[in-house]
Amino acid sequence: MPPVSESKSVTVSPDAGRRETNVRYLAAGEGSPVVLLHGVGLDAAEISWKHAIPELATDHRVIAPDLPGHGESDKPRRRYTTEYYIDVLDELIDELGLDSPRLAGISMGGGIALGYALENEVERLALIDSYGLGTDAPWRPAASVALRIPVVDRFVWNTMGATEGTVRDTLRGYTTQAPEQFVSEVHEILQDDDCGRTLRSWQRSEFRAFGFKTCYVDELAELSVPTLLIHGADDTLLPASWSERADELLPESELHVLDDCGHWPPRERPATFNDRLAEFLAS
Repeated sequence: MPPVSESKSVTVSPDAGRRETNVRYLAAGEGSPVVLLHGVGLDAAEISWKHAIPELATDHRVIAPDLPGHGESDKPRRRYTTEYYIDVLDELIDELGLDSPRLAGISMGGGIALGYALENEVERLALIDSYGLGTDAPWRPAASVALRIPVVDRFVWNTMGATEGTVRDTLRGYTTQAPEQFVSEVHEILQDDDCGRTLRSWQRSEFRAFGFKTCYVDELAELSVPTLLIHGADDTLLPASWSERADELLPESELHVLDDCGHWPPRERPATFNDRLAEFLAS
């Protein structure tokens, strides 16, 4: 029987001690530590890592936090930025006494993991359909404008989560496979207006007039850590070409582009994804 995850919490103070924030995380297994970071807005630890946690926990101590503003962690009214989340990760790793952990992150979580790894020692790094590997995307200009029109940004969140049918339609836009359980889980998140506020805040920080704020491409050659890149071939949000270019620039990396897969490999292709990630982390 696979290890059962426990829900735990830790208090962090990423604002130089000015504000304490309670971070809930899922913990399972024993061994070398692996920290799993989810994406922004529609995501949480139990969404992206639902199938990966029990698989990895057979050989590792798995830590999967709900980043502030998501899931069951605190959702303070503040400006959410990539830098803030890197500070949260730094505090989490310190508070839990994790020594050179392995990191894996999807989408925004990938950008956070990469940003942390560029400044701190980690054992291994896995980036899944990762943010931070490109300067722009075709959909960004329209999204940037919408974020700055009063009411429109909230209307989009509420429309996506109106019914499980609207959630299904939304997921079809950037996934190739959305099982009904997955749809129900995302629908539940979309009922939380605080998660929507978090999403909009981070997007306003990152979606600039002429591109994305965070891009680490010019620093990849400096990253001396084994890195796994997994990307859905049909990702319409962050193209697979980002990971392909990163694979060429990183000193030590391996790349897997998954056919018939969009932006959410851990949920669209869980068996294949888990095999690739578990093999890499165990190397």
